[in-house]
Amino acid sequence: MRAALALARRGLGNVWPNPSVGCVIVKDGRVVGRGWTQPGGRPHAETEALAMAGEGARGATAYVTLEPCSHHGKTAPCAEALIQAGIARVVAAMEDPDPRVSGQGMNMLRDAGMAVTVGVCADEAAELNAGFFLKVRDGRPLVTLKLATTLDGRIATHSGESKWITCEASRALAHVLRAEHDVIMVGSGTALADDPELTCRLPGLEDRSPVRVVVDGRLRLPLTSKVVATANEIPTWVLTLEGGDDARIEAFQDAGVDVVEIPEGPDHTVDLGAALMVLAESGVTRVLVEGGAHLAAGLLRAGLVDRLVWFRSARLMGGDGLPAAVAFGVDHLAQTPRFERVEIRPVAEDVVEIYKKI
Repeated sequence: MRAALALARRGLGNVWPNPSVGCVIVKDGRVVGRGWTQPGGRPHAETEALAMAGEGARGATAYVTLEPCSHHGKTAPCAEALIQAGIARVVAAMEDPDPRVSGQGMNMLRDAGMAVTVGVCADEAAELNAGFFLKVRDGRPLVTLKLATTLDGRIATHSGESKWITCEASRALAHVLRAEHDVIMVGSGTALADDPELTCRLPGLEDRSPVRVVVDGRLRLPLTSKVVATANEIPTWVLTLEGGDDARIEAFQDAGVDVVEIPEGPDHTVDLGAALMVLAESGVTRVLVEGGAHLAAGLLRAGLVDRLVWFRSARLMGGDGLPAAVAFGVDHLAQTPRFERVEIRPVAEDVVEIYKKI
């Protein structure tokens, strides 16, 4: 099952709106087929593994990280394909919470006389596809806030200098994170200050750049910015307030940018909860937020940060530096968002910590 989970991770950021699934087919102690969800969400993992196994699938055991689908969509149900291939046993990490499947795939397999086991490495499988499950359950994607700071949580000097607080190895790992997410999101302040490309530039992963999203309530983003200039090459969305300047919107659209109007939130900026729901309606399951301090604060205030990936450089900057998040209305400890640390490891001279919302 852990081999199947490793295969499933290959699809992260590349298979939305579908979950990322891995499948390993074993017969007589030997792997005869393996597969994972392909770009765009299909073919599915089971289909790929069965194609590799061929006749070797008959009488074999299939290990799959999520319940095989049972509904007819653009492809035939995977449960049906497993039955027709003569698989004798299916071991699934967990049931699919999608109401179109949710137990029906398992029932289809059992009705065909197949042995079925559910719950192997369930927690690992649930974490892998937490974004898909959150979209199904709550109608919004998983939000991961990535921070690169000094030890005392500063992201830049008071003059705005931030390149480079963390080391080259940390920056490379940050690009891996980009490749594993459907969307990378920044606020207009970061876009104006840094003019970032927001692409994945690691060798071999250049084609894995996520959709770029800029939260820009007043459409301040220059048409000459890198994300606008390359919008015809890499999908770029601007989330702005309703009722914006029509001529400005048209100029963005002419440049290839998708402009999405979002209702105003309680702080007179883009309603971030509504924005995430719009992303989910477009199929997005995983969002990586890379800045800035105002966007981070807005998401934290609204309780919308699910994971933290925090790169810390062995530097100190003190009160002269800019904080990772501006003030967001905390008067008492009970109001602070709480997280549990699930991993910590060195990255060259830096440290990366991963946290999960409690």
